[in-house]
Amino acid sequence: MAHPLRAAAGITGIGETPVGELPGSSALSLMEDAALAALDDAGLAVADLDGLVTSRSMVAPLHRAAVILAERLGMTPELFATLEAGGATSLQMLNYALTAIGAGRARHLLCVAGDNLLTGLSRDLAVQAMAENADAEFEVPFGTFPPAAYALAARAHMHAYGTTAEQLAEVAVAARAWAALNPAAQMRQPLDLAQVLAAKRVAEPLGLNDCALVSDGGGAFVVSEPSAAAALARPPIWILGAAEAAGHEYITRAPDLTSFASALAGRRAFAMAGCRPDEVDLAQIYDCFSITPIITLEDLGFCGKGEGGAFIEGGRTGPGGDFPMNSHGGLLSHAHPGKPGGIFHLTEAVRQLRGDAGRRQVAGAELAVVTGVGGMFSAHATAILGAAR
Repeated sequence: MAHPLRAAAGITGIGETPVGELPGSSALSLMEDAALAALDDAGLAVADLDGLVTSRSMVAPLHRAAVILAERLGMTPELFATLEAGGATSLQMLNYALTAIGAGRARHLLCVAGDNLLTGLSRDLAVQAMAENADAEFEVPFGTFPPAAYALAARAHMHAYGTTAEQLAEVAVAARAWAALNPAAQMRQPLDLAQVLAAKRVAEPLGLNDCALVSDGGGAFVVSEPSAAAALARPPIWILGAAEAAGHEYITRAPDLTSFASALAGRRAFAMAGCRPDEVDLAQIYDCFSITPIITLEDLGFCGKGEGGAFIEGGRTGPGGDFPMNSHGGLLSHAHPGKPGGIFHLTEAVRQLRGDAGRRQVAGAELAVVTGVGGMFSAHATAILGAAR
């Protein structure tokens, strides 16, 4: 029996702002610009919306960002929420919208994320904001922050399975090759393995190119009920599966450093969608650090545990490879505005499934997997999207 929420809603509009260094931007202005772009793409007006869901901002303390953005847009939403799951927030918003529409609470919901992380925070304040994610008693006193936590997982994976620095570098090189085809990407300069391996070390074994960018930017998407979607000009991209899972908050409390709750979120999403990993045409795998996709691909069942490094070797995930991944350039080369970073994985999947990706279009893309990771491998979300129901 099919899951009752399978294809209970579809994505009918996407919108993005420019990314990179955007002087004069704010979290709210980026959210507003992305929201209006998504509505325009869907052919909808603000008055057509029943709900609004946003992410939190790292720069501005907007605890009720959805309420503030609704005011700016001139809407009175019947459903509104501001969610917080770090890099998993965008897929958490998708799941919220799917559930609300499946319950008959809405016809069209707008999901928005944006932040000015690059121009809105100094380096010291950015480091402080990231460090606040660590455990105040056992981690903050020792200087633990995201690169160190992900480096710990990378070292553990190397120790357990023989994963190499060269394999980590392959992730960054493939991302940059895709970004070179994306005129919207923040970093498009050529990048090869030697450059990644020679780059300044941030937290061994992770170098500068193994770490996500810091960016300003925003994105948005509209989720619609099937009959409402049918009335629009553009066919929807269906949400076939969506799931979340959290296994720990602090990296020092993680029960395992080489496998995380992404395995549970992935298993649930694929079961809901009624498909298998080997049927996927396109993968948008959260890549805050180069180790993240390697572990996530294992947890989702694309390869066996410990085989992730070998799985991505030889340019397999880059343009022309047989496993296209992060075709917009990912967090490593397209942009990473903090909590909104994962929204670009989702909008890129929609663009690919529509066949609108231009020079980076993956031929025959009909089924895509999208993942998000928040915190120190803490919060996980997976979505399966399809061009057909």
